[in-house]
Amino acid sequence: MVVVAYRQFRNFDPPQILRLWNESGLGRGAATGISCDEFDGLVIAQTYFDPAGLIVATTDNRHLVGFVHVGFGADETKSRLCRKTGVICAVIVDPQYRRQGIGRELIRRAEEFLREAGAETIYGGGADPNDPFYAGLYGGSQPAGFLESDPAAAPFFQAMGYVPFERHLVFQRKLGPGGPEIMCVRMLNAKRQSKLAAATAYEPKDWWWSTRQGRLDSMQLGLMPKAGGSLLARVCVVGLDMYTTSWKMRAIGITGLHVSEHQRRKGYGQLLLDEVCRRVRDEMIQLAEAHAKETDTAAIAVIKSAGFQLVDAGVVYKKAAGAVPSTE
Repeated sequence: MVVVAYRQFRNFDPPQILRLWNESGLGRGAATGISCDEFDGLVIAQTYFDPAGLIVATTDNRHLVGFVHVGFGADETKSRLCRKTGVICAVIVDPQYRRQGIGRELIRRAEEFLREAGAETIYGGGADPNDPFYAGLYGGSQPAGFLESDPAAAPFFQAMGYVPFERHLVFQRKLGPGGPEIMCVRMLNAKRQSKLAAATAYEPKDWWWSTRQGRLDSMQLGLMPKAGGSLLARVCVVGLDMYTTSWKMRAIGITGLHVSEHQRRKGYGQLLLDEVCRRVRDEMIQLAEAHAKETDTAAIAVIKSAGFQLVDAGVVYKKAAGAVPSTE
């Protein structure tokens, strides 16, 4: 019988962490083929990275057969961590070592670490504002819990006493040949009155955005009135270069769609998404992705109207009060 030991992260672990990441069948929403430098830049280099929060399972203190990585969400000001909110950002077990209790023990140790650090609520899967790690590496345009295309996630977390807390829908639009061509009267009227422009004055300034999505290539774009005046709508466009190997194409993520309150239902949101897709298509981008909470019916309607199709969904799980993990 294989003896498994558990310890915190050490500096020589990234190559084997990436081996597990690439070989564990995480589904379409995981970036694969990434280098140790890229992993370091997006995960380990975070100012709040704590080696004790990345727990690994080994067979000989060197051969990794699993790991779990936890962190904390942001407070209401998004200027510091909120240690009352713990997040299990990733948990992976080598397929050859599954069903031996390794994942269960990793979660038990992760929960123990979080509670000792002050966590009162524990989520399985990160989503803004509780997504400290893996932006740009899992979830696509932004973390959205554990994706339904990751087949092992739901049964595992439910067996561990977690229940679905919120669901995020993942939409994509193909930008190459055969992609949708969008046009309607409302969008035509919006197009006559506005133009696409950089919206650098509206770039997010909070620490939480900067330390996560700010590590990725991004730009702010918006619609400005042709006659001059305030911004009508804006989005953030994020480069998804880490997914090129997985998806076999260049892609961008569209996040933070916002339409000024007095300009809603006039076609500006639909127009902005379509204009962004047209602009990046000229730069040889082949795919655009956008997310929306399942409860945000307005955002979903705008995204669909701009030619995006539902391709996946992500679920954030929450540890149920008094839950006892299944022994099966």
